Amino acid sequence: MTTVTLPTATASVLPLPGRYAVAPDRSLVELTTWYGPLPTRRRRVTLTDASLTVPDPLDEPEELPSLRFEFAGLDQADGTPATHVALTTLISDTVELLDGGGKLQVTGDLNLRGVRFPALLRFRVVERADDRLLVVGTARLPYRLLRRATGFRPGRLPRPATRLRLLVAAEFA
Repeated sequence: MTTVTLPTATASVLPLPGRYAVAPDRSLVELTTWYGPLPTRRRRVTLTDASLTVPDPLDEPEELPSLRFEFAGLDQADGTPATHVALTTLISDTVELLDGGGKLQVTGDLNLRGVRFPALLRFRVVERADDRLLVVGTARLPYRLLRRATGFRPGRLPRPATRLRLLVAAEFA
């Protein structure tokens, strides 16, 4: 008896080529400040716009998938109305597939107060279809470096922090 190994068809993790957006009621963004192993502050942030662009490999073979997120209230101190807060954007440079497509690693820049700060997001693919993608992921940012580069403060009152975690859950459809 011989064993024959047949090639398996691997489906792409990303949806079919096109541009996908996130409905406002289909997303969750949370900012948490950490001091060592302890969370010191946690609050929700508004995701005003998010898009996933998957290029067609036949039309544009060198083009890479791209993600863009816009946050309102990320740079909001306590008591500041959300209407007076500038938008913060996160634009991807590269999107890599990890663990056979079960995870996405996104490197990009967080544009905060006009300063571009490098960020690394790791997403877990929760559900995938030809016309949608549901992901949950986090970005961990060093607080001291971010504050020195941009002047960012997570709140009006000073609280100790060593790092920030930005949690993003979004359904692109």
